[in-house]
Amino acid sequence: MAFIEQGESHVVEFKKSTTDITKDVYESVCAFSNRDGGHIFLGVKDNGKVLGIQPDHIDRMKKDFVTAINNENKMYPPLYLRPIEYEYDGKLILYIRVPASQNVCRCSGRIFDRNHEADIDITNHSDEVFRLYARKNSSYFVNKVTRFDMNSLRSDLMERARDMARMRSGSHPWCSMGDEEMLRSAGLILTDEQTQQEGITLAAILLFGKDNTIMSVLPQHKTDAIFRVFNVDRYDDRDVIITNLLESYDRLIAFGERHLNNLFTMEGMISVSARDKILREIISNLLVHRDFSSGYVAKFVIEKARIYTENANLSHGHGVLELASFEPFQKNPPISKIFREIGLADELGSGMRNTYKYTRLYSGSEPEFVEGDIFRTIVPLKGAATATVGPAPSETGKEDPDEVSAEAGDEVSDEAGDEAGAEVECKIHLDADRIQSLLEFCSAPRTRVEMQKHCNIKSERYFREKILLPMLSAGLIDKTIPDKPRSPKQKYMRR
Repeated sequence: MAFIEQGESHVVEFKKSTTDITKDVYESVCAFSNRDGGHIFLGVKDNGKVLGIQPDHIDRMKKDFVTAINNENKMYPPLYLRPIEYEYDGKLILYIRVPASQNVCRCSGRIFDRNHEADIDITNHSDEVFRLYARKNSSYFVNKVTRFDMNSLRSDLMERARDMARMRSGSHPWCSMGDEEMLRSAGLILTDEQTQQEGITLAAILLFGKDNTIMSVLPQHKTDAIFRVFNVDRYDDRDVIITNLLESYDRLIAFGERHLNNLFTMEGMISVSARDKILREIISNLLVHRDFSSGYVAKFVIEKARIYTENANLSHGHGVLELASFEPFQKNPPISKIFREIGLADELGSGMRNTYKYTRLYSGSEPEFVEGDIFRTIVPLKGAATATVGPAPSETGKEDPDEVSAEAGDEVSDEAGDEAGAEVECKIHLDADRIQSLLEFCSAPRTRVEMQKHCNIKSERYFREKILLPMLSAGLIDKTIPDKPRSPKQKYMRR
């Protein structure tokens, strides 16, 4: 009885039930049936202590259980389960194996779902009920046929997909197809089973749709990219992405490349970019395998010691996934197919293996994949991955020949730098501890000169261009006189 020794989990439940079948047993049966199946032990306390069932009650308990779960008023649809009697440490217990059902199960008219070690009544939670039905439904949400036609899609994106497929294979079938024919071949134009009307699917709109079309059918569609290394209470950089999946991929890759250093790594005798390999795998997984019916905002977050992604998920299990025993499940087949054909993803399951492989090269550690209603991928980082580069002039003791001494003139330069925002480097050339020290110093209003002296930096130009303006741009500090940026009385204060 290894299950008893391991204790309760999302697939194991203990019930005291020494003389009668309590009603919470049926709730657990319903929850296990609706989720991933499970194992119920009667005659065992929550802490795993075996109490045993009184021998003169065990036959009646078996009969009561079988009668109840075959009663439509108690369990719908009826289940056909049989308790098995075991002897454990000289005591009698009943074991019930509950398989996952293809249908949504109700117990006394209520819907229960399993969440870790608890049976949760989700009857009045419409979103959770919808997600449960979606898990049980053999069709996919992204296959839903919409009222839109080809005019709602971007022909340039379809041409881009065709070019990317051609680069992978010069004889790719798409090369000789028009836009509509290509969509049909990819299963992105289907016939609605109920109305028998033909149309483009949600998957087609997510991949190739115009932004206003995407928002009209999936207003919850969003991906939030966050860089949070120095300002851990908020963020140092952010990109809220509300567009098609192909351009979302581009922007997420660019965001990762901007904030992660490309550390030197070797694969055998060949130099490879482990950073780029990791970004490709975790970003394609974030975009392709999410539950698009959910309003949960997908996230791509870079912190000092880790990268993590989160997305809504129609889970088929709970807990940390193990590479050796992982069984991949395809979440959105039509979207996965397009990403494979254009080279942004590989065969199902390879992404997890590649992420393990290149994370070991990049950080010397292993990633973590956590399955649940929210799917999480966690990639640990070395400090060098997010470290800024380039020594400050103060470290060499050399003065900048272009240093401006006048305080009023300095503020004119600040304003000019703000207006030329495209030329301001995003990285703040201080380590995290010095940035935190400077922010604490700016808890009270400070002039540029005071801030510069606090940092022990002699070059005014370096401080202005590499520290002050990037901090303003990142929203770490504010001007005390924002409507008069050139004021000689200008000061700066932590936001």
